[in-house]
Amino acid sequence: MTEQAANELIPKVPGWNLVNETDTLKLNRSWKVKSFTKGLELFQAVADVAEAEGHHPDLHLVGWNNVKIEIWTHAVGGLTENDFILAAKINGLDLQHLLRRKAAT
Repeated sequence: MTEQAANELIPKVPGWNLVNETDTLKLNRSWKVKSFTKGLELFQAVADVAEAEGHHPDLHLVGWNNVKIEIWTHAVGGLTENDFILAAKINGLDLQHLLRRKAAT
């Protein structure tokens, strides 16, 4: 997929960012979770969707409460439409009970 095509699809997956790492286009998104174990629960929810889709993202737990997911198709070295479908399905998960609440300002 070209960067132009990816830029046309990125608005359809709110919260996800389009990144170019050493000429490899990827989708990424980060969340702050309530606890280390809530991060693992988030991973399991994403893993269930990924397994059903047969498409597996890179999952990262950084520190005790920072979750980062990267999606790209390793076989083609970049993005495909399936990556955006997986991102949309992850967006459809109910994750609010796992996430830290933003401080009121």
